[in-house]
Amino acid sequence: MSTRIEKDSLGEFEVPADAYYGVQTCRAVHNFQISGLGPWPEFVDAVVQIKKAAARVHGDLGILNADQARTIVQAADEILAGQFRDQFVVDVFQAGAGTSHHMNVNEVIANRAAEILGLGRGDYSLVNPNDHVNYGQSTNDVIPTAIRIGGLVLALELVAKLDHLAIELGRKAGEFADIVKSGRTHLQDAVPVTLGQEFGGYAQIVRDHRRLVTAAADELRALGIGGSAAGSGLNTHPEYVTRMSAALSEQLGTEVRPAENLFAAMQSMGPIVAMSSALRNLALDLAKIANDMRLLSSGPMTGLFEIDLPAVQPGSSIMPGKVNPVLAEMLNMVCFQVIGNAAVVDYASQAGQLELNVMMPVIAFDLFFSTKIMANAVEAFASKCVAGITANVDRCRMYGDMSLSNVTVLNPLIGYQKAAEIAKRALKEHRPLRDLVLEEGLVSEEDLDRALNLRQMAHPHDH
Repeated sequence: MSTRIEKDSLGEFEVPADAYYGVQTCRAVHNFQISGLGPWPEFVDAVVQIKKAAARVHGDLGILNADQARTIVQAADEILAGQFRDQFVVDVFQAGAGTSHHMNVNEVIANRAAEILGLGRGDYSLVNPNDHVNYGQSTNDVIPTAIRIGGLVLALELVAKLDHLAIELGRKAGEFADIVKSGRTHLQDAVPVTLGQEFGGYAQIVRDHRRLVTAAADELRALGIGGSAAGSGLNTHPEYVTRMSAALSEQLGTEVRPAENLFAAMQSMGPIVAMSSALRNLALDLAKIANDMRLLSSGPMTGLFEIDLPAVQPGSSIMPGKVNPVLAEMLNMVCFQVIGNAAVVDYASQAGQLELNVMMPVIAFDLFFSTKIMANAVEAFASKCVAGITANVDRCRMYGDMSLSNVTVLNPLIGYQKAAEIAKRALKEHRPLRDLVLEEGLVSEEDLDRALNLRQMAHPHDH
């Protein structure tokens, strides 16, 4: 492989001749052969958006000349359009704060800008990674800003997927509104509910989490860009902070704003932890919903089998005809991964000292990982599972009729203690509650029929 020689403050280093990245990236690749995992495209894009905005702002302010600003913006736009993706090569587990990833982006943009100006790669005489692409910036304000805007973009995509899931669950709630079944608490028979009520609960849970994710995402809109090396704004133009927020809002198509305190925005990962925590809380409830779907569809002959999940693939390599709840299983696994990622973000967020959190690379990776897989899982679950669920009406009705907890409705008529005796006797003798109540003459047949109306029990306040 042919190489070129580049020089940084540590001396000379060989760089692949055709690489758009440069010496500092190569040192990082040499030092951090850890996981084989590279940056998420959204993390690259977030840093590139900052570079583009900074070039526009500094061009308008006359700090960069027209050619420098124009070529940096062009290089950034090409990357955002999907080019040069193989040039972002630094391992996730790298130098603290993300300097290696940051310089990887600076170097790729600088070399592409130089190429546009007719220079060879590695010739930084007209556009320098540090002096021009990175003018007025530091890893210390760029990376926390990139995590915020990348996290915001991904969160808004997740919100749209949550809307879809809530809609599909709500549709099923309406479709199943009149299907009475046995409720279950402690995995034991409970008073009647409708299948629609169960699914309506699921839909509301998702809507609640949609609101919480949106609220957490809104906190990511406050950016610390302009804090420079330590939060003071050293080497930045007085208008840089406000101009950057305006430029980024335009580029992203969603509003961002300057943080009230640039020192706080650099030191604290609080808004990012809030986003991660919102994802974890969502994961906890979605895992419960996925487990419910697996229970409700269990069987078909030896389980509950109150609902049918769509058959999307064979379920066994040895048992013919077996179909498994694979979309719910997938969702469970994604939820477990998101919960684990949140623990990493929690630990990493408190590991910063004084003016900077140096654990930002792993924070960025896990936050973006969680948001991406959650969005994809929610969409797959909504479209490939929930949308096609059907109810086994007879099974639901059978369990509704059989539930011993239906005796609860008789508490006001015969008292709790007597109702408990009837329930125990019904279980022991395998006889219907109704027969035993009539046999003992506890309630008239008319009153009993009125009381044991399952639909009325599921909707006790309907008139």
